[in-house]
Order: sequence, then C-alpha cells, then structure tokens
Amino acid sequence: MLRSASVPARSKIFHGWRWLPAVLGLLGMLCVHAAAEDAVAKSDPFAAQYTKHEYRIPMRDGVKLFTLVYTPKDTATGAKYPILMQRTPYNLKPYTIDATGRPGYLPDSFVDEKFIFVLQDVRGRFASEGEFVHVRPHLDRKPDAKSIDESTDTWDTIEWLVHHVRGNNGNVGLTGISYLGFYAAAGMIDSHPALKAVSPQAPVAALLDGDDTLHGGGFWLCHNWGFMNWFEQKLEFPTRQEGRPFDYGTPDGYRFYLEGGSLADLGARHFKGQIPFWDDLVAHAGDAKWGAARDISQHLHNVHAAVLSVGGWFDAEDLSGTLKTYRATEQANPGIFNGIVLGPWSHGQWHGDDGSSLGPVTFHVKTADFFRKEIELPFFRRYLKNDTNAAALPEAYVFETGKNEWRKESNWPPTNAVSRTLYFHPRGRLSFDPPADSADSFDEYVSDPNHPVPFTQVISPDMPREYMVEDQRFAATRPDVLVFQTEPLTEDVTLAGPITASLRVSTTGTDSDWVVKLIDVYTGDHPNPSPNPAGIQAGHYQQLVRGEPLRGKYREGMASPKPFEPGRVTPVEWTMPDICHTFRTGHRIMIQVQSSWFPLLDRNPQTFCDIFHAKAEDFRKATQRVYHGRSTPSGLKVQVLPAP
Repeated sequence: MLRSASVPARSKIFHGWRWLPAVLGLLGMLCVHAAAEDAVAKSDPFAAQYTKHEYRIPMRDGVKLFTLVYTPKDTATGAKYPILMQRTPYNLKPYTIDATGRPGYLPDSFVDEKFIFVLQDVRGRFASEGEFVHVRPHLDRKPDAKSIDESTDTWDTIEWLVHHVRGNNGNVGLTGISYLGFYAAAGMIDSHPALKAVSPQAPVAALLDGDDTLHGGGFWLCHNWGFMNWFEQKLEFPTRQEGRPFDYGTPDGYRFYLEGGSLADLGARHFKGQIPFWDDLVAHAGDAKWGAARDISQHLHNVHAAVLSVGGWFDAEDLSGTLKTYRATEQANPGIFNGIVLGPWSHGQWHGDDGSSLGPVTFHVKTADFFRKEIELPFFRRYLKNDTNAAALPEAYVFETGKNEWRKESNWPPTNAVSRTLYFHPRGRLSFDPPADSADSFDEYVSDPNHPVPFTQVISPDMPREYMVEDQRFAATRPDVLVFQTEPLTEDVTLAGPITASLRVSTTGTDSDWVVKLIDVYTGDHPNPSPNPAGIQAGHYQQLVRGEPLRGKYREGMASPKPFEPGRVTPVEWTMPDICHTFRTGHRIMIQVQSSWFPLLDRNPQTFCDIFHAKAEDFRKATQRVYHGRSTPSGLKVQVLPAP
C-alpha cells in the first residue's frame, strides 16, 4: 500500500519537473518584458503612464474635429480622472497613433497628478474638417441649430468626451496660451455643465485693440510678418509637412523693413496675394466694426466655470488680452471664482523655463516653477478633482517687479492705490508736482519716418522677447527722443494698475504716432548680472517697464480717424496695460517720448492717409512738440500704493 501509494506521488513530482523548463522560460519572458517596460518607462515615461487615442468628433453641423486623448493606464481598473483640454490652430504632429511622447505643454507636476489630457485641431486646421476663420467672431444669437462658433465646437467636444472617454469623472478643464488662450476664453461662453475650470493664458482678446496685431491703431510689424508667412503657408500635405520660415535675406530686421518700403510695397513684393490674413488686415485694419467682431471680451457671458486668467508683465503680444479677459469675465459673471495671475514673464514664459530672469534682469526666484506648482496645479485640482485641500487662490496673484516678490490681492487693481500724475517739466524734469509755469512751455524734436527710432539694439528680423526689459540708453541719446526723469528717489515708489499717457502735443504734419515709455533707472553702483556673458553694465541701466503707442489719428477712437491741424495744441490720451513695479530708493523714474518705434511699430507717414496703402511720397518729416505748461500739462497718470 505504501509503495503503491508512493508511485503516483513520485510520478506527479516527476511530471511536474517536466514543466520546469517551460516555467523558467515563462519567468524569463516576464523578466524580459518587465525589463523592456522599465526601459520604455525610462526612455518615455509619459508613454508608460498614458495611452494615446485618436478620435474624429462630430460637431452639430456634421464637421468632424481631429482629437487626441491621453488616458492614464489605470483607468482600466476603474480609476476616474478629470479631462484637461486644449484646442489649437497649430498642429498635433506626428499624426500617427503609434507615436509616443507627451504633449509639450504638460509640466511634470500635471503628468504625475494624472488627468485625461485632450488636444484638438480646431475647425479647418490640419486633420480637422471645416473652414478655418482667424479669431472666429462669436455669435451671441445662433441663426439655427447648426450654427457654429468656437463656443459651440467646445460644447460639442465636451459633450462627446464625457460620454465616450473611459475613466473620466465628469469634470472638464480648458486651458491654453496665446491663440490657444483665445480658444479657451471662447470655449467658456455659455459653459457646458461639465466645464468646471478654465485658464485663458495670454489670450488673444481683441485682435485690433492691443493684442498681437494693432496697438493703439499702429501695426505690430515685425511680430506679425514672419508669423503670417509661416501660419498661412499652403502645404500639400499639412499633417506631414513643415512650414518654411520666411527668408529675410539679412539678419538685420531694421534694414529689411526700412528698405522694403511702405506696407503696401512689402506685401506686394513678398506675399503676392498668397497670405489671406494679410489681405484681410489690409482690407479691414481701419474698419472698427470688423475689429469689434473679433473682440471676444465683449461676449464672455454665461460663464459657469471657475476662471484663472494668466499673463506676463513683459508679454509684448497679449498682456492686454489677459487683462481684458479678466475684467470682462468679472463684470459679466458675478458669483464665480474669477482670478488673475501676472508674473514677470515674456509671452508664455511661465511654461517655457523656470522664470528666474528675463534677459539681463534677474528676479531672484523661480517664478514660473512657483506658478506651475503652487498656483496653476492647485487651481485645477480644486475645481476638477474637488480637492478641498488644494489651496484657495486669491483673486489676484501678482509679482511685484523691482522688489521681486509675489503679492496677493483681493481685487485688481488694488483698492488702496491712489491716482497721481507724473508731470513733465522744462529741462527734462519729472515730478508728481504739477507745472507752475503759466507759459505754454514745450520740448520739440524732428521725427523722420525714413530714419525711425529703433525699438531694440538686438540685430534680428524678429521681436526679441527681452525687448520689454531692454536698456533704453541707446534711445535716450537720439535727438528725436524726449527724456524726462525724477531726482533720485528718497523712498520706494510702487505703481500698481493701469497707466495712462496724457499729453498736450502739436505736429507740423497731419498725423503722428506718439510712443510713451516708462523706465526704471538703476543706481550708478548697481551690480552687473552674474554670470554676465553679454558684458552688461548695470550702473544707470534704463530698464523698460512699460511702453505703448498711440496712432494719433485714432485719438478719438478707431471708428473716428481724424487728422491733426498742423501746429495746433491737441490733447492725446491712451491707457497702457497695467504694471506692478517698485522703483527702489535711489533709482529714478524716467519717461521717454518719441514718434517711431521701428520695426516693432510700422512707420507712420505723418500725413493723414490709409497707411496700409501709403506711397513713398506720403512719408514726410514733421516737427513734434510736447507741452508742459500749467495750462497745457503733459504727464503719465499712475496708481501709487501707499508705503507699508
């Protein structure tokens, strides 16, 4: 019995050993697979955490929009995450389901936190169907059930996503920078019930009023030129081809644009009718109704999501859009959380580097890292993940340049700011004291549109992002730039909020540009940057804080162009984007006034005409006067914070 019983036992043992090679092989395969997964995770950690999907989502008019969806791999276990979406007119290359790699806009903190990330080609761009329209006008009243705009395309996309994407928790966020910021702002109008949080960042708000295209009625020339050529290129296979950069034939933008002649000459020579947006701009730049239709800030109604508008103090493109979006949302949507963040950044820099400096100007703190981890991520966690432990944000989180520290404010601008005016005085003096001279004293200069004042010392055909903090000593030495400055300050002076140029001027021409620049003049012993590869001499550095033009014929509004009467004293006034800057003890406050800022700003012929069609003979010298007597005061209206 014992023997007979033991035989089967030995047989089973022996039988089991026969499978050992297979078991070892399986274990080996698992180890190899694990090693491979580990290698993938190290080479592409995003692909190790997220699965890529491609969809073509139908809109209400039947057009389908190409959409990428990245879902956390653990949604298969029943885990649920909110959707965080961007809509873009640029591209989502490479257009293949097999391509891995994370979208470039995602910081590590967002990837690790886990969201369902969604990116979509907007209507008419790249892999999406339909017709593309630049800064598509919003329709407050839809003619029929198939009428579309960017708000309806966003609604339809969200409706599809919450019902078809596995593992979503029913909450959707919307964000984007620059043009993508426009789509974020447009998408929150008449908010979908699932849309809980929106962050328009440097959004294009008003195409012809302070954002990318026109500033004070003047054309942002070098900023738009290369972009238009690249964006509008007709590619045979747009999802596979890359646009060609514009060939300037020289690194010297000042020379390229000056020798190119008038705007009409430049367009005819280089674009040859192949750039639709240029043709639209030429046809409509003076059309106030066309411009108003492309101002999304007039339509920000029925917003039911929390909103966080984000911008940079040194964003030359869309700071105005951030401020307009925040203010319009605040006015039209009481009861929602509506906040604003303003840091010491150039365009999109808060998602570009650590934000510790811009050009030679150092902020001594990693402002962009702080924003991403301590402001942006908690905002989306609070409203998309219902995380009550995420810090509640103040209405305004702003960085005070000059002093280089963050401020939390319950309103923007701060309610305790006091309105004052920095007045011009004879002999280049600047003071908060009004002029006492009863005579109509003035300073004058000759403005020659064929020898315009450059806006930067950088030799480039493009707009260097650092120009908004650039040393202005190169301009202060020109005879066609007026300079007014205070005595060295005996205490800190903090300006917070909008600033308004208020001048009394005359010109011998019939049109003129007026450019006002607010400048922080450092002390003579200010230390140089370290490291200092450019050899910057920081003593008496004239740091640009804010600059903005007014095309004089639009002094009564874009809808009412009006010539100057030669020699007649005329008031001109315009509001510049806000600042939050402290001029430190020992520094000086400086203001420069000029009539050209080239080639950032296109040249004003200084004759009353359609500048987009001006001829060479229209460009003429003019003598400009800026008055500063008691009856004709000129200056800069500012908001001053009381000393702590």
